[in-house]
Amino acid sequence: MKRTGNLITDDLGRTLILRGVNLGGSSKIPYSKNDAEGISFVGRPFPLEEAEEHFSNLRDWGLTFTRFIITWEALEHSGPGIYDEAYLDYLEKIFLIAEKKGINILIDPHQDVWSRMTGGDGAPAWTLEKLGMECGKLESVGAAVYSAGRKMIWPVNYSLYAAATMFTLFFGGNAFAPDLKIDGESAQDFLQGKYINAFKYCYTRLKNCKAIAGWGIMNEPHPGFIGYSDLRNLENVTLALGPVPNPFQAMLAASGNCVSFPIYFPWTKGWKTFGRRTINQSGVSLFKEGFTCPWKQAGIWSDKGNELKLLRPDHFSKCNGRSIRFTDDFLKPFIFSFMENMNKVKKNTLYFLEGIPHDENLTWSGKDPQNAVNAFHHYDGFTLFTKSFSPWLTIDSKTGRLILGRKKTAALFSEKLREACFWAKTQMDDMPSFLGEFGLPFDMNNRKAFKTGDYSQHEKALSIYYNGLDENLLGSTIWNYTADNTNAEGDRWNGEDLSIFSEKKPRAMGGWLRPYPMATAGIPIMFSWDRKNTSFVYRFRANPNIESPTEIFIPSVCFPENPAVSVKGIEVSTLRSEYRPEEQRLFIYNGGFSGECEVSVSKMSNTLVIVPAVSVG
Repeated sequence: MKRTGNLITDDLGRTLILRGVNLGGSSKIPYSKNDAEGISFVGRPFPLEEAEEHFSNLRDWGLTFTRFIITWEALEHSGPGIYDEAYLDYLEKIFLIAEKKGINILIDPHQDVWSRMTGGDGAPAWTLEKLGMECGKLESVGAAVYSAGRKMIWPVNYSLYAAATMFTLFFGGNAFAPDLKIDGESAQDFLQGKYINAFKYCYTRLKNCKAIAGWGIMNEPHPGFIGYSDLRNLENVTLALGPVPNPFQAMLAASGNCVSFPIYFPWTKGWKTFGRRTINQSGVSLFKEGFTCPWKQAGIWSDKGNELKLLRPDHFSKCNGRSIRFTDDFLKPFIFSFMENMNKVKKNTLYFLEGIPHDENLTWSGKDPQNAVNAFHHYDGFTLFTKSFSPWLTIDSKTGRLILGRKKTAALFSEKLREACFWAKTQMDDMPSFLGEFGLPFDMNNRKAFKTGDYSQHEKALSIYYNGLDENLLGSTIWNYTADNTNAEGDRWNGEDLSIFSEKKPRAMGGWLRPYPMATAGIPIMFSWDRKNTSFVYRFRANPNIESPTEIFIPSVCFPENPAVSVKGIEVSTLRSEYRPEEQRLFIYNGGFSGECEVSVSKMSNTLVIVPAVSVG
């Protein structure tokens, strides 16, 4: 698998549209915990003995490209440089089974709001402890908040002290806290070095696994405080819900001061405040003896003479006297370093890059590494955060505009995908695009489907999402497939329940099981799936130099009877098709033909017709 211009192609030269799942939601947390032996992620995303069954499911459903979740904590939870060899042994066995079942693996170094200790997942606890933070005190000082009893609370942690401080030091410690050292290194060099070394070691152990098709760099990176124009304001916000401090208030509370935070509630565009809440009335410091707030140490604020004073409110707004752009000035150098180190293990790896979701994107040039894909994320925020869906109502998260009407609602999702692709075309050197995450909560609409078994609303939503993908010729991995999901426990992480698989069976299959061109011996032009009329149409420009066939996934659930295959049109003698129902695949051979071809599959007529259009050029 490689990048060819603005396409992803296989070794045979065929254009790939990658479709699959994120595997899986519960991989963010340990599989087991033993006080004597510590934690273990062996068994994530599923026990080894279940691997063949789950990979067979994905293969049968045409979801053959898997974004495989691996957290930094899973690799290095016991301490710096101490890697979990048992977990790496497990991964090697899992990937061998994936290869056997025809599943490709995109390894995703996953994190959300830095760490499980800060309400998310990703980094080991010792990354915070190295700065003197006592993880048991994070919530009491307002440095992190957990999701018990509250819907979708975890994104708030991006704005809170612990996660924001860790991200700032990880990406910009050398610029904003140059004197801060961890084990003799700058905080940034220490944290980035340990992160990169962990995944480099992982790749060293797994480099011979043929199922590995590419690597992510970091899931949904965040700037922390980087870019703040004024630390007395609330900026870089993912979600403001409940008591949320501005950075100066957060710094004060973490250092043992009683502080009053505004209480926020999301509004159509931005946030509104509804009262205040007092945090850290006991005057507890987050830091162990001998440690202090790194931002106090950097001279951003002071408590001399018992006067709490902000000295440099714009500290994070500039670097070396100039304005900054997080993705280009801080994220991009980290990406280069990650790629450079991973290439020492194995060259020609394909890397899937992410900017800040729904916010600032990377820029790329012809001088930058070319083995890269724009792997953006996009969710319908209204459905995700309210856990409700109506096919005729949503909100444009960028403008706050209310969208009414089924066609307009569907068009908005497709438009957002098109905008991301256009950015990659114009600002990222015409890089291929790929939707790494999208999905919807299955516990939406007050969990009604769990009681009735009727997932029709979910199927309508998913059909809207996949129609948008088809219109933009996009590959994707839906969030997610959680092997141990249940209606009661969901994805087992922060109250989320987005898995298309639950209680040992698929759900809302009508929304995501659909035909699509897996590999094209030429250039895709358009394809669409009409679920209501059971009709699939695909047009592509055939490349006469590719001998391997175009391969289209034709799910038997959609077409339970073997369709009769006929070929008609101009130069039909140059085309040959072969339908293999046992593989749920349609193969089309160019046979030297050059020009546009149209493939139509219809259940109503129980026929499959391949029509080559007049050759152009």
